[in-house]
Amino acid sequence: MSSGTYLEWVLANTKTEWWHDSADPAELRLGLERGAVGVTTNPFLSAATTTRNRAAWAEAIEAVRALNLTGAEKAEELIRHVVTHASALYLPHYERTGGRMGYVCAQVNPSRAGDREAMLAMARRFHTWAPNIAVKLPAVAAGLDVLEDCVAEGITTTATVSFTVPQAIAIAERCRAGRQRAMQAGIEPGKCFAVIMIGRVDDYLREVAQDNQAAVSEADIRQSGLAVTKRAYAIYQERGYEAVLLVAALRGTYHLTELAGAELVMSIAPAPQEWFVAKDHPREVRIGAEVPADVIERLSTMPEFVKAYEPDGMTPSDFISYGVTQRTLCQFVESGWKLLEELR
Repeated sequence: MSSGTYLEWVLANTKTEWWHDSADPAELRLGLERGAVGVTTNPFLSAATTTRNRAAWAEAIEAVRALNLTGAEKAEELIRHVVTHASALYLPHYERTGGRMGYVCAQVNPSRAGDREAMLAMARRFHTWAPNIAVKLPAVAAGLDVLEDCVAEGITTTATVSFTVPQAIAIAERCRAGRQRAMQAGIEPGKCFAVIMIGRVDDYLREVAQDNQAAVSEADIRQSGLAVTKRAYAIYQERGYEAVLLVAALRGTYHLTELAGAELVMSIAPAPQEWFVAKDHPREVRIGAEVPADVIERLSTMPEFVKAYEPDGMTPSDFISYGVTQRTLCQFVESGWKLLEELR
């Protein structure tokens, strides 16, 4: 193995950075040691750490219990404890970089994905928790409206539940509109991170292909999320967008190695981190390597891939009904937010 880990090579030799994808206290510290410059959390991760590692959160759980909160208020208060623990750990990096990095994501209630007023109120509350909070909003029509308002008010956001080129473009455009409003009002604009959940694209299209008996191979499917991400990245570079792509939900080493060199952020969970720490990989910049045209041609026989890959494949009003959007929102509600509401 060459000197240092593959992850260390990426950080030292490319413009690619990474955030730690977990809310567990011990894992957060390990992420810091490995060079993470931010933290991804969501309701699922917050529920996972507070239910599986109750000893670490006993004091926080007791404090929430003493407030006699119920429902969404209880879940939000538990999330506040989880997120602010992480934000304190990463605040020094935020300060060292002048607010460029060091952010910790705090996601609004996923069951309110269509409620603009409720999400904006949550965003404003979450913003007060710590200076390095990035409020997570769903990349659907309502969430994009709130994202623009947040950027205009100086609130940093992360647009999540996002899988497609049209969503990535819509996020960047609304970020740009919010920045213009902020500058006209003499306000420092909020930053914006645009998620592409790359592995969930593969997961979804694999099921679509199987169900429809599409003439695509597993090798094709494994390149679908990469194709989407590389196309979105090329458009971001061409148009000079201020939003920063944040690639999440890795399913294999190729989701990092094939994007190495891109000026973006990778969100990497503890288990995938081991792929890049325990084993070496070819140390080369691959962001410019195109997905073969014949692969794109076969994938494009599936309308669901076309929706994800083509810049005009969907409009914002379509985002909420895209299959993997609904699946992910449901997971965040049922295996995340609701569990926090019911935590005893």
